[in-house]
Amino acid sequence: MDIKDLIVDEECTMLECMALLDKAAQKVMFVHREGRFVAAVTDGDIRRWILKKGSLDAKIKDMANYSPRFLHVKDKSRAKEYLKKWSVEAIPILNNNDKIVSIVFRYAGEIKNNSKMTTPVVIMAGGLGTRLYPYTKILPKPLIPIGEIPIAEHIINRFNSYGIDTFFMIVNHKKNMIKAYFNEIEKKYKIFYVDEEQPLGTGGGLSLLKGKIATTFILSNCDILIEEDYEKIVSHHKEKGNLITMVCSLKKTVIPYGVVEISESGEIDSMREKPELSHFINTGVYVVEPKVIEELEKDKPVGFPEIIEKYKAVGEKIGVYPVSENSWLDMGQLNELDEMRKRLEGNE
Repeated sequence: MDIKDLIVDEECTMLECMALLDKAAQKVMFVHREGRFVAAVTDGDIRRWILKKGSLDAKIKDMANYSPRFLHVKDKSRAKEYLKKWSVEAIPILNNNDKIVSIVFRYAGEIKNNSKMTTPVVIMAGGLGTRLYPYTKILPKPLIPIGEIPIAEHIINRFNSYGIDTFFMIVNHKKNMIKAYFNEIEKKYKIFYVDEEQPLGTGGGLSLLKGKIATTFILSNCDILIEEDYEKIVSHHKEKGNLITMVCSLKKTVIPYGVVEISESGEIDSMREKPELSHFINTGVYVVEPKVIEELEKDKPVGFPEIIEKYKAVGEKIGVYPVSENSWLDMGQLNELDEMRKRLEGNE
């Protein structure tokens, strides 16, 4: 990787920096002012800014760390020692003009993910998949292939890479096909099937798990992937003391028309040609406390967003964990299905 791919100017916007972090597949960028290293900004710095309701149009200089860790060229040989001592992802190596000449990464040549998470995962796999017709006329949505394996297996494999080995799959439509597939493959995890006899929605199906989950769990739809550190997401949920934490993705939407603002006098106040709007949307992945399951009315259809609204109304803590747009892969619609296939086949 070229050093310039990890350097941003301090006038760079937060959204531009998030895109660069995604492109570089790293967790830190190094901030320059007039060609000199002055600060560092991590994905955590950006997340904290967002959670404080900071403007999405803010500059990186508003959230960067201007007391960053670094070493000079003469001390480069001690970089590994200081990476461990300072617990940072990477250390920039500077020359006498404060210009970055190299970067030493903490995990270079090592396996990053040594997690052994015990958090169970519930996958909602009972839907009809009507938006993916005609694919779902033949296959249930969880078995639609992305590359050589179905989407549900991609989802499970991603969680399993963090050590998670217990999955509950709520099934309904073409459930025997789903069970037959996962019963036949070799796997390093356990799947417990929960039969939904009638459609209960994205929340109601959880009522079928009463007495089966007594710990914090992750709830996921069966048509999305989150490329994020699951351990960090669960840790954030617990640190904040949330009942439910919703994983939200940044989404940029271009309005394909010229937008006109009208003044009080009926004249044109301003015009913007095809403006791009940024907002956060629900990905369909949540971290949830078992209390939610136990308090559900059995066999009553309900969407999970309705459950969230109910708990918000009584003052329970409902949190958010923001991720970048490129961290969220969705196959809920045909055009997104092709995009997900390209992304996953490119990564594997």
